[in-house]
Amino acid sequence: MDVSRVIKPWKLDPQRPLAFVNATIIDPVQGQLIKNATIRISDGKIIQIVTDGSATSLEDITEENIIDLTGKYLCPGLIDCHVHIAVVPGEVDLRAYRDMTERTSLLRQPHVLKTMLERGFTSIRDCGGATLAIKEAVEEGVIPGPRLFIAGYALSQTGGHGDMRGPHDGQLCCGGSVSGISRIVDGPAECYKYAREELRQGADFIKIMGGGGVSSPTDRIEHVQFSDEEIRAIVTVARNAGTYVTSHSYTPQAVQQAIKLGVRGIEHGNLIDLETAKMMAEMGVFLTPTLIAHVMAKKMNFLPASAAAKNDEVLEQGLKMMKMAVDAGVTVCYGSDLLGPMHFAQSKEFSVRSSYLTALQILQSATVNAARLIMQEDRLGQIREGFVADLLILEGNPLEDITILDKVEESLLAVVKDGRVVTSRWDKIKVDA
Repeated sequence: MDVSRVIKPWKLDPQRPLAFVNATIIDPVQGQLIKNATIRISDGKIIQIVTDGSATSLEDITEENIIDLTGKYLCPGLIDCHVHIAVVPGEVDLRAYRDMTERTSLLRQPHVLKTMLERGFTSIRDCGGATLAIKEAVEEGVIPGPRLFIAGYALSQTGGHGDMRGPHDGQLCCGGSVSGISRIVDGPAECYKYAREELRQGADFIKIMGGGGVSSPTDRIEHVQFSDEEIRAIVTVARNAGTYVTSHSYTPQAVQQAIKLGVRGIEHGNLIDLETAKMMAEMGVFLTPTLIAHVMAKKMNFLPASAAAKNDEVLEQGLKMMKMAVDAGVTVCYGSDLLGPMHFAQSKEFSVRSSYLTALQILQSATVNAARLIMQEDRLGQIREGFVADLLILEGNPLEDITILDKVEESLLAVVKDGRVVTSRWDKIKVDA
């Protein structure tokens, strides 16, 4: 008897070795195609790639596990660098989520994760709300989903973007109290303590609310949030733990404050100017725009009137900002930031960006750039020997038309994560049990 299966009955079966032959590999680094390749996968890793036409023995792999990809394209698994899986579907607009319990959210999160994986996102970075429990459930095979990199609760000042109390709510919140997907902290002492607390509870990085936001009820977009001393404290904690801080910031003032104090990533950044973009490029700071969130919030009337006005303010400038940032040399990553009923539009960010960036720039944002941001560039984001076997089998070439990644039903034939076929719309490759 396998005792490990008694203890953890959800334990996955051993992985079958796979080989893809006659494959056309998409290289997001050079932006080129590698044709007539053979890729061998074992134990979740890419163990061999033959591209020079030389023969390789496949005698140890059964015929059903040798997949002929003639006419198909093999793309690295996608990485979404800004999601909130805890803000689940099920309600019409933002107001309803203030009454949703953590239990209700947790029970709906498997649906969010499963559908993200089905869109080809094999890794996601959750910027507030996801717990270690859900991350471990995915890792152990209890539920299907993308690989998770989590911030735990985002850190916000009182009255900041993470403080969801309304202006007529006189109830005081004490240090470290939770508000939605954030934790309220004030002063360097609390910043030290609760940054450490998030790391203790499994956070892979720290997210701060460094400026005003769209959905928060009592701040304005132009507000700069947290003092220098507070941000410096949080950055110190993260660096001491070998990780980094990313900041929700829209304006040049909020972005410049954050990056001068050692913050590694900027979320949104819709209102930055050229000076700020150049500073980000010089300092190696990553930018994760989330344009589809603004588009869908407006389209679905998801926000209350006050927040909708702020959303309009940042939407148009965000589209122009992204091209300016790329032209200035900023490393841009893929993010969606969709909440509640809008999760279905996760892949539409590809189409939104296609009017402003090249197909290669957009693909890099969801692969190699994203892998660098999450400090996984030596194992994710490319199809290379020794890398994790996260692969998409595509009907078309995203280097010619990046919007095929937004046409999942038509273009995405199968998703491989950790060497397992987790979803398939193609009769030539079966899903692993």
